[in-house]
Amino acid sequence: DAIRNADVIVGYGTYLDLISEILKDKEVVSTGMTQEVDRCRKAVELAQMGKAVAVVSGGDPGVYAMAGLVYEILKSQGVGVRSKEKKERTVPSPLTPHSSLSVEVIPGISALNAAASRLGAPLMHDFACISLSDRLTPWAMIEKRLDAAAAADFVIVLYNPRSKGRAGHINKAREIVLKHRPETTVVGLVKGAMRENEKVIVTDLGNMQDSDIDMQTTVIIGNSKTFSWNNLMITPRGYENKFSI
Repeated sequence: DAIRNADVIVGYGTYLDLISEILKDKEVVSTGMTQEVDRCRKAVELAQMGKAVAVVSGGDPGVYAMAGLVYEILKSQGVGVRSKEKKERTVPSPLTPHSSLSVEVIPGISALNAAASRLGAPLMHDFACISLSDRLTPWAMIEKRLDAAAAADFVIVLYNPRSKGRAGHINKAREIVLKHRPETTVVGLVKGAMRENEKVIVTDLGNMQDSDIDMQTTVIIGNSKTFSWNNLMITPRGYENKFSI
């Protein structure tokens, strides 16, 4: 509904291709990979001109996506934000064509939710989600987070595990986790979750590097209680300690 009611659709070309059927008769602003800032600035500019703008993300806009960047740009430009109920959240700037803008973040299905549904129930207990992309986050910080999550026995979800420019990051991540977990730890790999090229693999830490892992793959590493059953990946919540199952 948000897309249909918008005057302009702004997004990454690959994602816009997935929804081409509902973009007919719409003004579309498409940019390539790594042009997120330009994309969001253009969206804000168009909204300040009085147009209804939909910024399209893959998955959920609030998980490694565009929602945060839109708000950062609004803040840097001194643009006030109001909810759909018109309640002022900040003091609007008198220097902008529209002193405040109405912003709504519409939740979607993030890759971790989609991948988990294909694997069974791997996220039934506490988990940590870590992106292996060091384009915006120093690799030293990513390593620190991996080590902490592995030591704390979190189920670990890995986004952006491998690209042409950082093919070895997933192997380094695996080595860090192996300091705290055995090779038999269950690992789920879901490529292109809920898309036409979807591929689901249940393996373990000892053998995961033999699988095809790319940017479209979500990697879920189980905790010490996670088990594989019927080619599914299940992490117990702890009911077996309290009740007869």
